[in-house]
Amino acid sequence: MFGLPGATLMSISKAGEMAVGLDSKGLGGFQRSATLARIGITGGGAPREIASDVLWADWSPDGQALAIVKEAEGKARLEYPIGKTVFSYSGWLSHPHVSLDGESIALLLHPVRGDDGGLVAVVDRSGKVRELSPTFASVAGLCWSPGGREIWFAGARVGFNRYLNAVSLSGHVRSLAEATGGLSVEDVTREGRTLVIQDKARQGMLGLPSGGTREIDMSWLDWGLPSDFSDDGKLVLFDESGEGGGAGYSVYIRKLDGSPAVRLGEGGAQQLSPDSTRAAAVVVRGERGLIRLYPTGVGEPMTIDVPGLSVDRVNWTRDGSALILSATEGDRGSRIYVRDFASGKARPISPEGYRIFSCRASPDGRTVPSSGPDRRSYLYPLGGGEPSPIPGIERGELVSGWLSDGKSIYVQKAGQLPGDVWIVDTTTGSRKLWKRIIPTDTSGVTSIGSVKVTPDGSAYVYSYVRNLADLYVVEGLS
Repeated sequence: MFGLPGATLMSISKAGEMAVGLDSKGLGGFQRSATLARIGITGGGAPREIASDVLWADWSPDGQALAIVKEAEGKARLEYPIGKTVFSYSGWLSHPHVSLDGESIALLLHPVRGDDGGLVAVVDRSGKVRELSPTFASVAGLCWSPGGREIWFAGARVGFNRYLNAVSLSGHVRSLAEATGGLSVEDVTREGRTLVIQDKARQGMLGLPSGGTREIDMSWLDWGLPSDFSDDGKLVLFDESGEGGGAGYSVYIRKLDGSPAVRLGEGGAQQLSPDSTRAAAVVVRGERGLIRLYPTGVGEPMTIDVPGLSVDRVNWTRDGSALILSATEGDRGSRIYVRDFASGKARPISPEGYRIFSCRASPDGRTVPSSGPDRRSYLYPLGGGEPSPIPGIERGELVSGWLSDGKSIYVQKAGQLPGDVWIVDTTTGSRKLWKRIIPTDTSGVTSIGSVKVTPDGSAYVYSYVRNLADLYVVEGLS
């Protein structure tokens, strides 16, 4: 775009000035951040950078100000204009759109990180928030109606087959139009012509068994995401969060020999216990995430409610005596907690702004890889104390697992294509490329998702998104 490789268009002002994102980086879980810049729609000259680490942006109707979404101290932050925080949220925010009079911002609130479920809300300049719609299983795209009396958005009650909806400022929701595939509202003119994207997306999984020479298809339904891989490379824990996964999603295990998957129950998959006899998952109830432990063999599931906390990620300690959590308390930022099975209590071990990766604790059991308020990677001590920065990892990269040597980790960039997986030495910071991952059939493949590798590097499994989308102008909506 205008000689700006990799730039993303965020918004176009009435005067024809574009807000673009430069050097976009995947953060995982539907989110990308970039350096926000301004450039005229006719091109010419270099863009003027105005803000860093911006996830979303929208111009005010007069083209004089921008509403942006950023991440700070473990919370999502809406600024309008840039530099003035009007709203902070413990989940994540998307698709801000300034009202026709410039006094309010409509946007999507997503209570659980890594999940595109959410609801429509309006925030005024003073920071007053009104939640207008119920929570949908998937929401994407939002704009004000031509007269500004409603907000049009795309949402699905179950799965990803989003349809067009309208919600009034009093909270009345009605259906505008339905179609196959997932719809997303991009913009609408004052005359009512609406720009809509129709996605035909699927998230598949591929894996290479130990000793294998060819990747095998591990896909099960329509949106599988591997969350953990046993150290022996025989068992994959994953979830299905699309149409096939149903309301609340579904947790599965599957052997890498290609045998059928086994559904364990509801929720978003997290991590296998050290002996692979149990699988941790997060089940959403209202706007809170609870912990569900499923046996991978014979046994009954167990639900763990950590009072006062909403859990969004769960890992195990190396000895299996406790769970390591990323969770939020009320409207506070995310923190790392350790929840002992013996006491049944969860104790915070970090200040706000820290989150764990989908990665096991260190082989010695003393630390857990985490992301800090500055989006850099740290080894956080489970016994308390100060975190140690992990050298050699770029901001926004994801730590996915440990190597057998006990000091090196696998690192990847979220949403990258091809998916480069690096080995980083946590003591020296030296890094080397382990493998460049991409499916043999690349048609429609837009990104490589979660990559899980055994400690000895002999087997791996990964997800990829294949999306064949169509762009439409829809008329006659009212």
